[in-house]
Amino acid sequence: MATMTCHYYSYTFRSNIAVNVIIPTPSGNEQIVDKEIQNRYCYETGLPVVYLLHGAYGDYSSWLRNSNIDRYALDHCCAVVMASAGNNFYQDMAHGPAYKTFFTKELPAFITSVFPVSKKREDTYIAGFSMGGYGAWYLALSEPELYIKSASMSGALDIAGLYNNRADLGDNNPFPWDDIFGSPKELGGSDRDLFELYRRCKEKGIVPGLYQACGTEDFLYKANLYVKQRMEEMGADVMYEEGPGGHNWDFWDVCIRRILDWMLNDR
Repeated sequence: MATMTCHYYSYTFRSNIAVNVIIPTPSGNEQIVDKEIQNRYCYETGLPVVYLLHGAYGDYSSWLRNSNIDRYALDHCCAVVMASAGNNFYQDMAHGPAYKTFFTKELPAFITSVFPVSKKREDTYIAGFSMGGYGAWYLALSEPELYIKSASMSGALDIAGLYNNRADLGDNNPFPWDDIFGSPKELGGSDRDLFELYRRCKEKGIVPGLYQACGTEDFLYKANLYVKQRMEEMGADVMYEEGPGGHNWDFWDVCIRRILDWMLNDR
């Protein structure tokens, strides 16, 4: 297993940034001389890649510090990429950096040029928790030609509802809404609204596979039930799971294993 922290200059952000990358390599109980193992670690044609997004207050190191993602990546023989997005919902901000452009254009171009990672849509996945759960669906539904499957854990999926109820966050509100969205009062039905993005994908006939999970003790549980209902009403085929758990790493570390199974076990 090769786990690397890469520091490079981002043209999108006009600054040096850090990205964590996991590249699976044969483990001690595997025989590299075995043809099956050589096919499994086929660096020449490119490994499947999962882009993992963090939540509010997180960064590129969140997954490595708080989960067993390196071991899970080895189990599934997939590359994993983790980068920082501040508290900005993975948007091209109205007044600030262009995070969507970075995650959908610059970052994949850098990763596929430096690492043995596939450029194909059918090998490219994205997942995240909380703010990153919204981010994973947002990036996949706004750029559906890039990702084959997208997964949300405890996601802040109803972005308009979250803004309208932002007072519930009290002093814990980390989001500069006006800087991110410009006119956050107009989020409903906009190109930042996941329901509208799904409608457009369905109209175009290219819809990524969607997975939604939330703990029953999570403060976003009711909001996730609302999103589930809305998506069902729109005829969306969403893999939905819930179970005991809160808005924490105990839930997400278990959940990401099931998500990787859903993403990669049919390969």
